[in-house]
Amino acid sequence: MCPPVRRGRIGCVSDTTSIPDLLHEAGETHHVVYRIVDGDDPDWASWYADWLLDRSELPQLLGGAPVRSHLVYELVGLDREYTSEPRKERWEDWYAERLLERFGG
Repeated sequence: MCPPVRRGRIGCVSDTTSIPDLLHEAGETHHVVYRIVDGDDPDWASWYADWLLDRSELPQLLGGAPVRSHLVYELVGLDREYTSEPRKERWEDWYAERLLERFGG
């Protein structure tokens, strides 16, 4: 049985939680936090890493928590790769596949 969670969040890691869902939620939350500058944050990868490691189920989905600086590094690299050419795949799906490859246990 899963503990109670905030309304609007996925109930259990074993439910339909997925890394793309968490990345999407992180993106929406980041945009709300940085709304006054329309989401602009030069240090976005650090914010995402903190949120993903401390406020999401990412560590459980990966089988352990990556080192924060490694996750920041990977997020920056993934952003460079993803934006280097047009892609049909959602960024959340594309990042998730690669994060699983790099950090999955």
